[in-house]
Amino acid sequence: MSKFLNLALAASLLATPAMADKLGLGRAALPEEVAAWDKDVRPDGKGLPVGSGDALVGEEIFADQCASCHGDFAEGIDNWPKLAGGMNTLDRKDPLKTVGSYWPHVSTVWDYVNRSMPFGAAQTLAPDDVYAIVAYILYSNDLIEDDFVLSHENLADFELPNAGGFFLDDRETTEYPQFSAPACMENCKESVEITMHATVLDVTPNDLTDDAPVEEAEAPAQAPAPEPVVEATVDPALIAAGEKVFKKCAACHQVGEGAKHRVGPTLNGMINRTAGTVDGFKYSDSMLEAGAGGMIWDDATLHAYLEKPRDVVPKTKMSFAGLKKSEDRDAVIAYLASFGE
Repeated sequence: MSKFLNLALAASLLATPAMADKLGLGRAALPEEVAAWDKDVRPDGKGLPVGSGDALVGEEIFADQCASCHGDFAEGIDNWPKLAGGMNTLDRKDPLKTVGSYWPHVSTVWDYVNRSMPFGAAQTLAPDDVYAIVAYILYSNDLIEDDFVLSHENLADFELPNAGGFFLDDRETTEYPQFSAPACMENCKESVEITMHATVLDVTPNDLTDDAPVEEAEAPAQAPAPEPVVEATVDPALIAAGEKVFKKCAACHQVGEGAKHRVGPTLNGMINRTAGTVDGFKYSDSMLEAGAGGMIWDDATLHAYLEKPRDVVPKTKMSFAGLKKSEDRDAVIAYLASFGE
């Protein structure tokens, strides 16, 4: 018997206090030793530590700890997982399965973040930080307001949209008997071929080296970016710089011909427009109140809003930390000004 098998056998014996006592090996685990491993959280809330957090705090923690892979708005970067969006896509050929569209229980989100995140530094988050991050993920899916406080007291009561889309695992009675039957060993295929790689199917982040080539997938056709209408009095270089800065906004907003509402409204013709007045977009109550109070998207207001959105509209739905550099704000405002209605 190998050394490793002997260790495994000893470990299995020690896992049973009665066997350990009988053999005179080891001792029963102390309560604090059991607690160090007992981290699982159930849908009914059992296992949750005392704590709380809201999306406003969670946004800052998410930006520092999670956004490098999951994006500032939980929209995912490259092929790293998207955590928000995908509502009403589960009946499609290529559904987007996110926390909001697919996951059954908030406890699963809490448990996963607590055990495994952030990537490379698992289990370094305090319970309050985990509650805040989970709240921000729920907020990014439009499931709560930003000031909703998620805690050990209410997490189990929160039901995700697809909670009823799951059923109990019955494979023990329906599938296991088939899998455990003797193999027929007849009429087998003569050969098996690899027909596609996961990276080509666009389901795996592509961190390949030259030592691991794969087939090149044809890139999907993309519509060309709309050409802004440049006024003679506006510096074209500033507009070009603004187009680059706008990439930080493009996850939620569109501009140009054919622009459509996304998480945020289209931004064509927004300069000097009253806030909250684009047809067909559902604004937050606070943005509607700001517009009703006479707020206009002039240069000064845009500068202030782009720097610290919630300082201008405290409960805006726009979950964006802001553009800290004045030159970036100048550039993106010039870019937006180049688009008419």
